Amino acid sequence: MAQEHIVGWSAHLEAAADLQRQLAGIPAGEPVRLAKKTSNLFRPREEATRPGLDVSALKGVIEVDPVARTADVQGMTTYEDLVDATLPHGLMPYVVPQLRTITLGGAVTGLGIESTSFRNGLPHESVREIDVLTASGEIVTATPDGEFADLFRAFPNSYGSLGYTVRIKIDLEEVKPYVHLRHVRFHDIADLVATLGAVLAARQHDGEAVDFVDGVVFSEQESYLVLGHFVDRAPYTSDYTGQQIFYRSIQQHTEDYLTVRDYIWRWDTDWFWCNRALGLQNPKFRRLVPRRYLRSDVYSKIIRFETSHGWMAAIDARRGKLPRERVIQDVEMPLERTEEYLRWFLKEVPIEPIWLCPLAVRDHGHGEQPWPLYPLRVGEQYVNVGFWSTVEIVPGAQDGDVNRKIEKVVHDLDGHKSLYSDAYYEEDAFWSLYGGETYHTIKDRYDPDGRFPDLYTKAVKRR
Repeated sequence: MAQEHIVGWSAHLEAAADLQRQLAGIPAGEPVRLAKKTSNLFRPREEATRPGLDVSALKGVIEVDPVARTADVQGMTTYEDLVDATLPHGLMPYVVPQLRTITLGGAVTGLGIESTSFRNGLPHESVREIDVLTASGEIVTATPDGEFADLFRAFPNSYGSLGYTVRIKIDLEEVKPYVHLRHVRFHDIADLVATLGAVLAARQHDGEAVDFVDGVVFSEQESYLVLGHFVDRAPYTSDYTGQQIFYRSIQQHTEDYLTVRDYIWRWDTDWFWCNRALGLQNPKFRRLVPRRYLRSDVYSKIIRFETSHGWMAAIDARRGKLPRERVIQDVEMPLERTEEYLRWFLKEVPIEPIWLCPLAVRDHGHGEQPWPLYPLRVGEQYVNVGFWSTVEIVPGAQDGDVNRKIEKVVHDLDGHKSLYSDAYYEEDAFWSLYGGETYHTIKDRYDPDGRFPDLYTKAVKRR
């Protein structure tokens, strides 16, 4: 399996040159976009009137170096394919986002997170260098301290508005075959947050080292930390790729063992818990669905079809049901404000469960805020709070009201909101939160003619 997705340098260079030729063939003044059939973004996409750049030849692993513990990958490589290429060498990326078809380029130009982020930061923090196709058609190699360091620093959270990822070189870390999980229950949010702070400080809990941390909040009275530790042997392993549901197991068992691969993709089978909306947690229906279709990318295609056509929404309207607002967000809260935010959210927003994932900036060598477009502070512990569902639009309210309220509270509590989904910021407020001064300087250098839509246009206007 390690060689299945290896494309090699010759094929990569040919694909990169072809991408440059495609860009050169787009007349000046016409907008440039990627021709992608799938996406892990949850912003409505405009219907394309002209063909985009075909990046289908840039979806493989170029090379894995098990001695240097690095991988060179093409921009459209999925984490699923990369993990398949690295695990046979006893290696994995420092941070593997939760869903199989998230791409390396997407996680670097956007943001990704997982249960190693409390020690390894975000995916872009284990990147050594990036080859970026700029608006001029040139491919530049951006590194932390080289000629294009400004682009390297501004690339995370730019969402393709500064250029497109062609190649990424990342660091890998060693793994053991299994992960031992402990599901620690709490009856009060304050106790959960206090214990989380202690775990992050000590990197251990009750005498066992902690390599992975995330958690689930079901209510103010029921929440869990899920603490993982690499182990060489396991007395048994559980399988959550078929009939069993991982997030329900957290409520049912105090400990568990998974292979490292199944741990990495533990959330994908049920899209965390979002496939409830499709009826796939009904055991009778689930048994009828082939295992190969129990995947987040299958569910996302179904949801995007509904978003485009609105069939179920029309049926609900005929049944007299209220319309619904989509509330699909991840926000980063400082650890010390997390309890306050969770209590507000549980009171004001009727969504559960809620996912928790701590993180901290790994790069300590480039100032207090080394990633200007998502200015997390060095030395600060944050907790990602993820919530993905819909809420009723009550009479007198408008679509977007709940999301706007969330944006305000996140800002008031010194948090940050990811931009992969709906955003409603006014333009001045947006640029003050997402590194506007730095962004415009970099944009002027690498895309002076505005061939790529700017970040505000991509994140806020196109909805």
